[in-house]
Amino acid sequence: MPKEIKSFNGDAVGILFVIFIPAVVGYLVSIVSFYGGIISAVILFLIFLAAALRIVNQWNRKAVLSFGKYVGIMGPGIHIIIPFIQTTPITLDLRVINTIFKAEKTLTKDNVPVDVDALLFWRVLNSENAVLNVQIYRESVQLAAQTALRDVIGKTELSEMLAGRDVIGKDVKNLIQDRVADWGIETISVEIRDVSIPPELQDAMARVAVADREKQARVKLAESESLAADKIIEASSKYKKDLFAMQLRSLNMMYEISLSGKNLMIFIPTDSKGFSIPTPVGVEGIKDLFEKSNVKNVPEKKKDDNKKEENQDNLS
Repeated sequence: MPKEIKSFNGDAVGILFVIFIPAVVGYLVSIVSFYGGIISAVILFLIFLAAALRIVNQWNRKAVLSFGKYVGIMGPGIHIIIPFIQTTPITLDLRVINTIFKAEKTLTKDNVPVDVDALLFWRVLNSENAVLNVQIYRESVQLAAQTALRDVIGKTELSEMLAGRDVIGKDVKNLIQDRVADWGIETISVEIRDVSIPPELQDAMARVAVADREKQARVKLAESESLAADKIIEASSKYKKDLFAMQLRSLNMMYEISLSGKNLMIFIPTDSKGFSIPTPVGVEGIKDLFEKSNVKNVPEKKKDDNKKEENQDNLS
């Protein structure tokens, strides 16, 4: 909560002054003219009241000076000061205030010029110090924040700044707090909104990022291919042990092809029984078919050779 060291308690004196001076002047004028005295007193009372009346909002505080000397802080409500003697030149806002500040063309630790846009949240914690220890507290806080941001940027590399904005914000906040502590100001947080770098450096960083992504993509693709090869080898060993499993896989492939509705499948009858049940399809099935056909063809060739020999004997 905001702290007040010295409060203004001059309302009673101000009221007496506003009433007493017009009454005295009206009395003196009434010696010459009764009605003139009343009118003069009323007019002076209204003038003094307008000059002495002060209304302070709940979130504001006003500093009161008497002949230029600080006499206290005026809290919320209606107050009466001594007109033409006391003044309230400064109004303080105790709410949380946001201040935008920038650091343009500031070199980082690795000599890269950057433009940084940041946002500071702060508030007045001690009204008396904010009035007496600093000239214009709002502008002073903004300048202190800007110089603190430049100092932190000069001690940080570009990669650290881009990767850890929250860390940079905390460092800037702590540095600002050290500089404005005597002003009665409390810094709440610093948010780094944007970090801009030169366009040519952006292009170079973009190319590096693209190359790194392509490298990762190729590594992932190679790993996927290796994993897929291992799985295919494992599946092939299973199909080799149970040839009917290959038959079911073939039928499933046909079903998947037909799901899209855009593919045309034509079944051509052949000697191969790869897609019939229960004869399995695949390398082993085709191999068996070739072996069986070769076995059948051997006796037929022998018969043909015997017939040729008999014909030759008959001719001779």
